[in-house]
Amino acid sequence: MKHHTDITETLGSLYEPIKALLIYNNQKDKAGYVEAYDIATDGHPVNAHRLSVRESIALAKALDTTEEFQRSFLKPAGLMPKHVLYINPGRKGFAIWHTPRQRRHLYFGGGLDIPCGKASVPALVWRANLTNLWVYALNDASEIEANTRLFRAPFFNTAEDGKVCMGNVNVNLPADCGLEDFMRLWEDYFFNSYFSHLLGSNPVKGNIVQLWQKLVGKRMDFPHDQLIRLPHTLKKLIS
Repeated sequence: MKHHTDITETLGSLYEPIKALLIYNNQKDKAGYVEAYDIATDGHPVNAHRLSVRESIALAKALDTTEEFQRSFLKPAGLMPKHVLYINPGRKGFAIWHTPRQRRHLYFGGGLDIPCGKASVPALVWRANLTNLWVYALNDASEIEANTRLFRAPFFNTAEDGKVCMGNVNVNLPADCGLEDFMRLWEDYFFNSYFSHLLGSNPVKGNIVQLWQKLVGKRMDFPHDQLIRLPHTLKKLIS
C-alpha cells in the first residue's frame, strides 16, 4: 500500500494552487465526469470547463512526480551516514542527526557587539523537516543513545524548545531532497545566517554575549559547564 506525504505545512510557501477538479458521478449508469477550474490570483476558482486530454496528461505526470519525490526524500546516497540518528521519510517527514564538537565560522548582528569569526561550538543534535529546524546541545557525550540528555543550544535565535528562528533567511529545500544534501543545507542555513536576538530566556548559564565575545577568534574549547540541561532526552525528539 502506498502512503502519500502530507504537505499541509508547506502550502503557501513551497506550493501554490493552479487547478481545481470537481468529479461528478452519474448514479444511473455510474459514468464519471471531471470538471476543471483554473485558480485566479486571489485564490478563487474560475473558468469552469471539462478536463481536457492535455490537462489529464499533465495531471498524470504530476502524480508520477509526487511519487518520485516520496521515494527520494531523505533517501541516503549510499550507506547510512554514521551521524544519522533517526529518519522518518513518511508523513511530515523529518531527520535527526548529530555533529561533533567543532570550530565554525559564526556571524553576529551588529547590535550584539560580538565579532564574526571562528569559534568552538559543542556537539549538537539537529531535528529538521522541509520547513523547520530544531537544534540542541550535547554535553560532549561519547556515546549517544535514546536516553541521552539534551541541553539547550547556546545560540541566539533559538527558542527554549530548540526551534530556530531563521529570520529572513530564504529556506528553500527541494521536496525530493536526499538525506546528505538535506543535512548539509540545514547546517549551512543555520551557521551562515546572522545570530541577532534571544528567543525566550538566556540559553546559557552565564552572559551569552560575553561568552561568545570570549570564544570568537580564540582556540579555547566551548565551556560545557555553561550549558543548560533540558528535562527531556533524545527519545522525545522521535515522537
